[in-house]
Amino acid sequence: MTKLIRPLFPLALVLALGACQKQDGAVPAKTDTAAAPTADSIGVAECDDYLKRYEACVASKVPDSVKGTLKQSLDQTRAAWKSAAATDAGKQGLAMACKQAYDASKASMQQYGCSDF
Repeated sequence: MTKLIRPLFPLALVLALGACQKQDGAVPAKTDTAAAPTADSIGVAECDDYLKRYEACVASKVPDSVKGTLKQSLDQTRAAWKSAAATDAGKQGLAMACKQAYDASKASMQQYGCSDF
């Protein structure tokens, strides 16, 4: 269970930093992305890639006995990242946090046979 929670530590840091940022009412600058965001998209390429790979691994390789727990964790992570991405400061921190979450999850996802994770 600790392996499942470990990727959420960078997220907690990003949320804490984002909460400390002063809102100045400025409209966030539009960023160019390779693909248009979807309803489930975070709007940060590193996060969207992580979530896509994680979700594909869970759907195709993870035993049914574990899928529910991992899916619930993924849904909570997506919701928290969407919330953090609502500010420029949150988006900036998320790129690094999502890369760290990917790196931290890589070994646990590969144990299920997810070679592209």
